Amino acid sequence: MTDNTLRPVLLAGLQGQQDQDIDYELAELANLAEANNLQPVETFLQKLDRPNPATYFGKGKVEELGQAVQSYQVDLIVVNDELSPSQIRNLEKLTDATVVDRTGLILDIFAQRAQTKVAKLQVQLARLQYQLPRLRTSMSVSLDQQTGAGGAGFTSRGSGETKLEQSRRRITSEMVHIRQELAELIKDEDTRTAQRQASQLPTVALVGYTNAGKSTVMNRLLERFGVGAVNDTTKQVFEKNMLFATLSTTVRKLTLADKRQLLLSDTVGFVSKLPHNLVAAFQSTLEVAGQADLLLQVVDVSDPNYQQMMKTTEETLQSIGVTDRPMITVFNKADQTDLPYPTVDGENAITISALDLKSQDELIQLIEQNIFADSQPVTLKIPFSENKLVATLSSEHVFLQEDYTEEGTVIELVLSPQELTKYQAYQI
Repeated sequence: MTDNTLRPVLLAGLQGQQDQDIDYELAELANLAEANNLQPVETFLQKLDRPNPATYFGKGKVEELGQAVQSYQVDLIVVNDELSPSQIRNLEKLTDATVVDRTGLILDIFAQRAQTKVAKLQVQLARLQYQLPRLRTSMSVSLDQQTGAGGAGFTSRGSGETKLEQSRRRITSEMVHIRQELAELIKDEDTRTAQRQASQLPTVALVGYTNAGKSTVMNRLLERFGVGAVNDTTKQVFEKNMLFATLSTTVRKLTLADKRQLLLSDTVGFVSKLPHNLVAAFQSTLEVAGQADLLLQVVDVSDPNYQQMMKTTEETLQSIGVTDRPMITVFNKADQTDLPYPTVDGENAITISALDLKSQDELIQLIEQNIFADSQPVTLKIPFSENKLVATLSSEHVFLQEDYTEEGTVIELVLSPQELTKYQAYQI
């Protein structure tokens, strides 16, 4: 029975000869629709070597969709691919329903999820880029405010077509303004990034399919190793069981049990066929993954489609130029499945439940093995006149041994290559 609070919708897709994952894509499309307060009532699939340039679907399938619109009394069709403006226009005329493609649907979800100023501007820019060639279609994207819930971003054809050139100028002008504002905000973020890099702390970035549990992993580690994160929720990231809960990059410092520190970042989740304009708009946000010393790919192992989700993550990382970063595959939500634990050939991998303390310890241990692999035990002799340096080292490291001689304090500890260079003058 359909929930009356949700807007009923038809889903439709094409399967070409090379489309092996169409069932997964359509299931994903249904999840995206539900994330936008839409209720799929029927899914239509047509096997076709190539899309019809005029209507995307073949004549028979278009007629079937039109009949379904009347039969189910719906006024919205969501299509699994990005359509051209003319395809949307022709489909709407033949089916007597509003047609939204996958790109438009994802953009609308992002518009509702964006919280920070940078994220809102990035989404708005992507939506305007998508809207510009579609001003003659019925897919209306608000130019002034975020779309409301309940699918309110999808409206019927209005009087805007009579002011086409004025609308184009308005959109172009707004895009220029947004790019300028983003450039200033990103410049500030670049400064903060440079400061983090200057700290020489190793960086770890969480990546993966949307709703795989990245934010949960981050918050559980912050509760244990992040300063003040237990009692100060502002130090944690937003965590909810929904698609694209997190659109902004959050960077936090962790201090581990042995006093060694690292920077942990959360990133926007991925999904199949992530719109190109959206990837481009979020390029600066996603760059944290390319700058990280280690990636943690979080995978929802309880989802039967987790392998396709891993493929989606790999393809998205490649699209933003992240191809050479060391990676640990974190199979999360093991407590929610009875399936055999997977393995990943040639990679570090671990199967965990993010809420389990033992899992957290094992994950931290694996992270340390990777990012501190080049660290080594050394012995330093610090003159008594520089006791402040001993105090500094003690706050950052666990001393393996500490002795006193006539010349000063002799300490044995583990240092990274960068630290070893910094304190080389004291090494004995």
